[in-house]
Amino acid sequence: MLLAGGFIKKKGSKNVMNWIIGIIIGFFLDLLLGDPYWMPHPIRWIGSYIGWLDKSLRKKTERKKQRAMGIVLVILVLIPVAGITAGILLLCKDGWMLTGIIAIMSYQILAARCLQVESMKVCNALENGEVEKARAAVSMIVGRDTSVLDQTGITKAAVETVAENTSDGVIAPLFYLLIGGPVLGFVYKAINTMDSMVGYKNKTYMQFGWAAAKLDDIVNWIPARLSAILMIISAYLLQMNGRNAWKIWRRDRRKHASPNSAQTESVCAGALGVALAGDAVYFGKRVKKPIIGDAIREIEANDIWRANQLMYSCEVLLLILGVGIRFILWK
Repeated sequence: MLLAGGFIKKKGSKNVMNWIIGIIIGFFLDLLLGDPYWMPHPIRWIGSYIGWLDKSLRKKTERKKQRAMGIVLVILVLIPVAGITAGILLLCKDGWMLTGIIAIMSYQILAARCLQVESMKVCNALENGEVEKARAAVSMIVGRDTSVLDQTGITKAAVETVAENTSDGVIAPLFYLLIGGPVLGFVYKAINTMDSMVGYKNKTYMQFGWAAAKLDDIVNWIPARLSAILMIISAYLLQMNGRNAWKIWRRDRRKHASPNSAQTESVCAGALGVALAGDAVYFGKRVKKPIIGDAIREIEANDIWRANQLMYSCEVLLLILGVGIRFILWK
């Protein structure tokens, strides 16, 4: 029997236990180490490969054929990613070697610590009164024009990023890792990376990035809603406004062009008692966006840390849930 996507043969209990231990070790490695800039990382390699394919395929294809070529891009990315990952796992003969490889791969797939580190640079700069430093820091984690943002706008942008990335940057990778091992985990990360690089709704990528964007919406549909539920539970556990988190999620979860992005943004806004989203400038153009949440109070720099607390709580809850289900199925 094979664990879906994990390519681990079930020979009694040993391999299942190695699989579980590997993911747990990877989880703690991410918490402890994060993603140091100097460390080679397969997601960056995947990004470089996507960039090369983008130049090779899109720029050499006439506009009416770019949607089809975008589908080719998806295939040319996902097959090697899945194949290489599966091949490495299949080469592991020893159970503990397999555990070590799964731990390393899980560590590379998860990115909660990186999200915390980058967003807290914004928080720390704001708390020290260094608005320009905070603006520079937030520009590294958002796609909007940050030059027009004041202190409140910078704070909102950072909180929104943590809230949205709780779903597609933290919970979704762990979700696919738990159900499909590193193979499905890396496939998800490749899809998400493609979307971030070519999934723009502009003249350049509207057709070429269509397949990547649609696939990203599909694979994030379940994790986004799972993230929202976990975040509502987390709001109660962390003694934030859980009741308001539920209320705002029910009301505002569809207030976004993406079918998934407002799921966790709405919960976070409700849990913190602040208003998020609203109009923003992207690539020199002002984009009208509905406000998510109610401004029960003014947003403040420390809300970035509170959003991170919600994010970590969601991740821990999913890990406990996922490992628990694995144990039940194993028994």
